[in-house]
Amino acid sequence: MPTRRLLSLWFPRFGAERLIRLDPGLIGVPLAVLRDTGQMQVVESLSAEASAAGVHIGQPFRDAQAMCPELVTRLQNPQAEAAFLSVLCRWAGKYSPWVAQEPPSALMLDITGCAHLFGGEAEMLAAMQADCAVLGLQVEGGVADTPGAAWALARFAGSAGAENHRSGDAIDQEARATRSRAVKRRHWTKGGAAPAVQGGGQPVARIAPPGQMHGALAALPVAALRIEPATREALARLGLRQIGDVLGQPRASLARRFGQGLVLRIDQALGGVPEPISPAKATPHFAVRMTLPDPIGLFDDVMAAVERLLERLCDLLRDKGQGARVVRLQAYRADQTMQWVDVGLARASDQPERIRPLLAMKVSEIEAGYGIDMLRLAVVRSEALPRRKQVGHLDAARTVMERQAAEAAGGRAMEDLFGRIGARIGLERVARLHPAESHIPEKEAQVMAAAWSEPHEGEWPAPVAQRPLCLWRPEPVMVPDHPRLPECFRFRGRDLQVAEVVGPERIAPEWWLDDPLWRSGTRDYWQVDCRDGTRLWLFYAHGGTMSSGWFCQGAFA
Repeated sequence: MPTRRLLSLWFPRFGAERLIRLDPGLIGVPLAVLRDTGQMQVVESLSAEASAAGVHIGQPFRDAQAMCPELVTRLQNPQAEAAFLSVLCRWAGKYSPWVAQEPPSALMLDITGCAHLFGGEAEMLAAMQADCAVLGLQVEGGVADTPGAAWALARFAGSAGAENHRSGDAIDQEARATRSRAVKRRHWTKGGAAPAVQGGGQPVARIAPPGQMHGALAALPVAALRIEPATREALARLGLRQIGDVLGQPRASLARRFGQGLVLRIDQALGGVPEPISPAKATPHFAVRMTLPDPIGLFDDVMAAVERLLERLCDLLRDKGQGARVVRLQAYRADQTMQWVDVGLARASDQPERIRPLLAMKVSEIEAGYGIDMLRLAVVRSEALPRRKQVGHLDAARTVMERQAAEAAGGRAMEDLFGRIGARIGLERVARLHPAESHIPEKEAQVMAAAWSEPHEGEWPAPVAQRPLCLWRPEPVMVPDHPRLPECFRFRGRDLQVAEVVGPERIAPEWWLDDPLWRSGTRDYWQVDCRDGTRLWLFYAHGGTMSSGWFCQGAFA
């Protein structure tokens, strides 16, 4: 079995370069992406020009502006950066089918058995860097047997000397003149020559040979172990600034003094403890486009192009067994602007004749301007469609008849009607009623979105007693507070005479729920026929957390 090989891709200027790609006017200027912490704004990402001016990540905005007055700043957009990272994740799929995201600015690839397709690991890494250079992105990569080692090599290898963590008692972090005098005094006896200042070591390779994690990580700083800042500072105070210094210490002493977290990170980096990676879920992507030789703007021309695009799009959906629920039509205009419209279907479909009428209703909303030179049709949301079962000759006729009967009963026609109405007012506003298991009158039916629910099968459950045609929130009735209804009462500004009453029907509230509308306690419902022909549904509330009294909740036909 081949050794598992992992590649970590880190984009050190991810946020800044994303903005530069969107706005070419930011090329060549010092740019800083700021993150709002609630107390102040700190630098989250930098362009190369800003780094050359001395600005660093984590620096407060005021300090960065004082250091570089011409600094251009933009606020961080975490949602947009997450979406851009997802795009890069799909791009990395050309090198490995196993790609995981490491927010906010890194990817992890399992390249086991893939590197030879590109000539080797070094050639694969060089090809990735060349692709990113074309995209305007700076990338650093590291290859190792474990995710921890690949993460460390991508961020800390390749520079001369180990990057030490700053601490107040380190001589090599003092001013240059002070450091030179300190080095001369150290190990210098009177009459001898002062020793030369030790320079940095050789750059550490970003590709660790298989099985040689110890040697590849030894020269890296302890920050490459992904440990907490407090642990890193404590190690620096003891003079343990490189991973090799830590690996030479007894494990029991490290665990006792710095906790199990440090030992766990060491084992993960060296492969002693497995560290699984979760690849990003592959989402189906269906889109087609058409580039036009000359700009168009007429409705018939746009629909003719949509006809051709729909055929290709539905073929892609059928190949994957998917159906479109939301389709987006994007119109790219000659003035470098774009406008789009979305249409939703009540049921997922891969049939062009079911999507075309909905798009025809929305095309008129697109303003052609100076002309449309490209059209793009994309599926924003898709669902799996059940495949048709193969049947024999004996069952084929019966299956066709059943499908035709279902369509004649209004199944498909009703779904198309939902789609057309939804294109006008929104699918979420088209609703249907389903029976519910509740003895409360206003809860005997539940409202469900028609596009995301199936119609009720069978007969509607018969109520235990006759219910009014119209129901509303209980409204008070002007009548003395007494369980027996008098011969006349006042409701909605009218004096009504009682002709006949039917009842009572006692309904108790759901004691396991605290419904504000039922805090008046148990109710006695009456069907009241008035002399003017009005038939109302009244009840007497016996009182609970609210006072008792008469109320009207509905009217019969």
